[in-house]
Amino acid sequence: MKSLLRNQAALLLAVGGLFMLANVLAGTFLNVYLWKSHQDFAMIGWFTVAQQLAVGLSFWLGGKWVKEHNKMNALRLGIAVAGFFYLLVLWLGGQAVHYIWPLGLILGLSIGFYWLAFNIVFFEITEAENRDFFNGWMGLLGSLTGIVGPWISGWLISLLHGERGYRVVFIISLCIYGITAVLSFLLKKRKSEGTYLWLEPWRELRRAGSPWRPAAAALLFQGLREGVFSFLIGLLVYIAAREESKLGQFALLTSAVSLISYFAAGKWFKPKFRSAGMLAGSLLLVAVITPLLWKVSYGTLLIMGIGTSLCIPLYMLPMVSTSFDLMGLSAEAAGKRVELVVLRELSLMSGRLLGMFMFIAVLSVNDSPQVITLLMLLLGASPLGSWLVLRRLLRSGNYHPDQ
Repeated sequence: MKSLLRNQAALLLAVGGLFMLANVLAGTFLNVYLWKSHQDFAMIGWFTVAQQLAVGLSFWLGGKWVKEHNKMNALRLGIAVAGFFYLLVLWLGGQAVHYIWPLGLILGLSIGFYWLAFNIVFFEITEAENRDFFNGWMGLLGSLTGIVGPWISGWLISLLHGERGYRVVFIISLCIYGITAVLSFLLKKRKSEGTYLWLEPWRELRRAGSPWRPAAAALLFQGLREGVFSFLIGLLVYIAAREESKLGQFALLTSAVSLISYFAAGKWFKPKFRSAGMLAGSLLLVAVITPLLWKVSYGTLLIMGIGTSLCIPLYMLPMVSTSFDLMGLSAEAAGKRVELVVLRELSLMSGRLLGMFMFIAVLSVNDSPQVITLLMLLLGASPLGSWLVLRRLLRSGNYHPDQ
């Protein structure tokens, strides 16, 4: 049985790795592609807002399908919709900037359905004692795809001079999505369990003494940073360098460092180190932004990117593993794992949307480089909020099934 679980985990990692590769090949330059048609930070911001709204909605609505029916079909739908999104972008070309909201909603639906199913299956085929190990491997695969994908994309776009290069990159991503969908049929069908409880995320947060209260607050703080940083860093690198190949080089270098740090974290980072590691990681994530206070250039952005890649596992592994451990805290919690994954994602989405609204509001008043840097520093400090609300839970060890 354990051998089967290990095989399924390896296959799930392969599916996840290919999906991430297709995403970074095209996704790294998607915002740059839109920016070149219409240079407006708010436009990119609203595109991200549309994505996040669709992600949250697809998690909540898709939860019923995933719990009561075939969750593997939800995963495949996410892959198929991602392919459809890039078909639309290819068809619209430079006119895509006029359809920011529908495109953002479609991409968000893809992300939501895929990661809802992926997270549930990931929970089912891992256990508390090996979850950090598999999280480390997911980070490792993310780093590997981050090395290969953006560098190839940047090289192709530069070689084929713009529009043609973008079209080739989007077509390659479409092909990889197809391969990923085929590979997903090798994953064993997971049995459905119970009835989906639509309001369970809210009931859990209202329950006195629930460990999900600090966990949800920590995820909200995580989302504050993620929502803006997920698109802004790549755009700033392109604006500073004015070359797609430089953005590919940036992604290659930072992902190479991330590969090493996630490999080390997956091997040596243990549950007992989560609180101290998370605090150290949060402080370092703030420190690496400070070079931008002097100058926003390719060099200072690279320093920030490499520094972030080095210390992000210290913050992310406790965040990911803790929420998954809470799902396995009891037989009752495990039975509500779909609803708890939805709660996790809605908490992240709330933080991302809040961060995006702050970003759009501030830049509508002043979009100078100094203001953008100060806003990055403020949002970049939000991981400290995650640690503050989660530290007692991490230190107590009561939430952890092993302890």
